[in-house]
Amino acid sequence: MREYKSTDIRNVVLVSHGGTGKTSLAECLLHTAKATSRLGKVEQGTSILDYGDDEIERKITINLAVAYLDWRNIRINLIDTPGYADFYGDTKAGVKAADAGLVLVKADSGVEVGTEKVWEFLDELSLPRMVVINRLDKEFADFGKVCEQVRNMLGGPVIEAQIPVGVGDDFTGVIDLLTMKYYKYDRSGSGAGMMQEIPSELAGQAKAAREKLVESIAECNDELLEAYLEGKEVKQEDLVEALKEGFRAGKITPIVCASAEFSIGTQQILDLIASAFPTPLDMGTVTGKDARSGEAKEWKASTDEPFAALVFKTISEPHVGDMSIMRVYSGEVLEGTEVFNTAKNSTEKFTQIYNLMGRERREVNRLVAGDIGATVKLKDTGTNNTLCDRNNPVVVDPVNFPKPVVRDAIEALSKNDEDKMSSGLARLHQEDPTFTMFVDSETKQTIISGMGELHLSVGLKRLKERFNVGVKLLKPRIAFRETVKGSAEAQGKYKKQTGGRGQYGDVWLRIEPRERSAGFEFINKLVGGSVPTKYVPAVEKGVSEMMTDGVVAGYPVVDLKATIFDGSFHEVDSSDMAFKIAAGMAFKKAFADAKPVLLEPIMDVVVTVPEDHLGDVMGDLSGKRGKIQGVNARGHLQVVRAQVPLAELYKYSTTLRSMTQGRGMFERSFSHYEEAPHEFAQKIVEESKAEEEAKK
Repeated sequence: MREYKSTDIRNVVLVSHGGTGKTSLAECLLHTAKATSRLGKVEQGTSILDYGDDEIERKITINLAVAYLDWRNIRINLIDTPGYADFYGDTKAGVKAADAGLVLVKADSGVEVGTEKVWEFLDELSLPRMVVINRLDKEFADFGKVCEQVRNMLGGPVIEAQIPVGVGDDFTGVIDLLTMKYYKYDRSGSGAGMMQEIPSELAGQAKAAREKLVESIAECNDELLEAYLEGKEVKQEDLVEALKEGFRAGKITPIVCASAEFSIGTQQILDLIASAFPTPLDMGTVTGKDARSGEAKEWKASTDEPFAALVFKTISEPHVGDMSIMRVYSGEVLEGTEVFNTAKNSTEKFTQIYNLMGRERREVNRLVAGDIGATVKLKDTGTNNTLCDRNNPVVVDPVNFPKPVVRDAIEALSKNDEDKMSSGLARLHQEDPTFTMFVDSETKQTIISGMGELHLSVGLKRLKERFNVGVKLLKPRIAFRETVKGSAEAQGKYKKQTGGRGQYGDVWLRIEPRERSAGFEFINKLVGGSVPTKYVPAVEKGVSEMMTDGVVAGYPVVDLKATIFDGSFHEVDSSDMAFKIAAGMAFKKAFADAKPVLLEPIMDVVVTVPEDHLGDVMGDLSGKRGKIQGVNARGHLQVVRAQVPLAELYKYSTTLRSMTQGRGMFERSFSHYEEAPHEFAQKIVEESKAEEEAKK
């Protein structure tokens, strides 16, 4: 297998809204370049990129996959990513490993919610991108309309580099505005376009579109712009060089045409990737930090620098173990090399190195700066770990994974499976950091979180199949809080005589509300030595313990002030324990008289939906006791900001997707605690009492 230099490598991530045809296009590119002998089809379960059982069954991309092809002596690494929000962790990992993006948009439905989201992912890392208008073979395809949508909704220096010849059943090829040639395709799926002269009826449209393209390219280069404005002839090679320069600098975003169904336009896409997309070295520097000092650090993306790579995806396969997929950012690594894992402070050995073609692995001797490859059977390495030269320990900036938006409680069906469940969940998290697990110390439940119900479902299926653990899902308990709205005083007297030394503690407490989030304050206002100072810490401890366990419904008490202002003691029988118990008794009585209330967690929710679903979504949020904070238009999308009680958001991602035909997305984050409505609070109190009774 030929070894490529860093300057001959292009790393390209395919991103889009779900169902736009990323995987199908990637399969077409691979087949056009003869990297595969047959054209894989997602709908037939023959795709080399969507090879997982879940992916074949559901006919969607769940895991990112890597494949490579050779085109005009250039190695192109393709990273196919999920388009569904449940699996955005892999999408962001793929974007991190790439140097440029292909953003697919449907010619028949335009820019969708997910398109905006993946565009943001590319913006976060300032990656250049090319827009592929796919599905031009479909009924209702409208190239011009969708180009305007891309311009208006996604923004940036977007310009057509091609125009289609025909649409729908009449879509036969593309006019390349750089070469001013028409590439006609048959529908065999071969990806072979025959160069022809532009049809006369499209000559005027092509000429006008080329003028706009040339002007946009000229604006990327001062010398070329000057020549263009002076009316001088612009040479083809100068145009190509300026396009390359402008694309890599993010000054121009070309739009091209395609049909992944029939492999139309694939040659021209590959030509543009090979000629205009950046090499790994064009990206300049690698950013991260010094592993010893923790200080920010930058170094050249070069083979002359010490080795540094980031593991951006971990895959566990039966009979193989963990496979670590990595992007090499600097230096090179050879088979048999020992490297250092800065996250785990451990040494790893590369016994074998591979290039990936979907599931297939092809062994290579080395990986150089900019290349993407994999190794197996590393001892301690997981996703987002940096592997580097031991003498130059660094941490490459990690993948900025999205935060989970849904959660469920999980319980092993058998006590014997609890340890296996915990270790299995930990392994799943190591592979996919957006799949998280923790034990809630307050509710005592094991909580799993993810990007959506489908995401959790896939994770639990893997848990069952790979770790043989039976589990059941439960509704997570809400971490309510208790507090008071009024003030009250009460006495707590603990007196016990057992024949020998007795127990005696007598406390008078006053409790008062504090502002929300102000916390707990304990004040000593004893006078005259009614209670010796040495017993005051025991009183505070008694109050704190009672607050931890709750009074009304067993939830922690917050935001109040407790003051000890009187009491009495016994020279012989008083003790810390007696005063702690007395304080708890006083607190409980005073709390009951101080207008106790239940507080519930309120979440900030941001919902992005197409305009035609706005009314349904807002009505649903209001029905969930939500308070709409505002609505902002973003093209034909609407962004709704609301505050909604956590108790109302269980399974909300499923509700939203059902309500919007899968086109709505949401994010949530904790905002504050707020008093729960009386009827709702009473229901929670009754449920809590019933649970306590059941335990007896």
